Amino acid sequence: MAAREYRYELKYEISLASSLLLKQQLKTLMSMDPHSVSEEYSYYIRSLYFDDVNSSAFYEKINGEEFRKKYRIRMYNGNDEYIVLECKYKHENMTYKDSCVINKEVSKIFISGEYGRVLTKNEFLNKFISEAMAKQLRPSVIVDYKRTALTYPTSDVRVTFDSEIRSGRYSSDFFDTELNTLPLLDSQQVVMEVKFNEFLPEHISLILSSIPTLREAISKFALCRNVK
Repeated sequence: MAAREYRYELKYEISLASSLLLKQQLKTLMSMDPHSVSEEYSYYIRSLYFDDVNSSAFYEKINGEEFRKKYRIRMYNGNDEYIVLECKYKHENMTYKDSCVINKEVSKIFISGEYGRVLTKNEFLNKFISEAMAKQLRPSVIVDYKRTALTYPTSDVRVTFDSEIRSGRYSSDFFDTELNTLPLLDSQQVVMEVKFNEFLPEHISLILSSIPTLREAISKFALCRNVK
């Protein structure tokens, strides 16, 4: 595989009112994300995370491990014809993702834990299968949320606003459109993520710094996984 190119990822918890103001200002400078399906630049994401029997990925996050990673499958706007398998690597404020597109049939096989049934020449996919079998990875939690995303070409800036975060803690039925999920954040709370490569352009930084923010190590995976 190619050398990993990490990028910055900063997370903040902000008010809904602040998010609306920032989105309005940023739209004058940034472009809408291609997954967006509305004039508000919003779309829906469903992710299913995998973990081992010891919940290693969960506890690595909770314990603040310097290096950690987790696997997930993800689809957008309920479209099961486009599903992505990802591995997200985290090193303090830096992140990197490996990914490949898989189909619904392969997704169901992975969810069932029958990894050996999938034969592929894709290097990343084979790496996942090997690790999943060795570590006995199984579905851990489903995470649903609504995202508004804006992009800017210089330094590959991406600013996202996540709301309506819900946990499907006790189900692995990734394709259930009627899945019973639990809301986790107050309706007036939004998680903002700011991602970029070498630097954050000053004009974007000035807009983002115009509202009060609380920098947090927020993880939607850990938040949803922690549901009792």
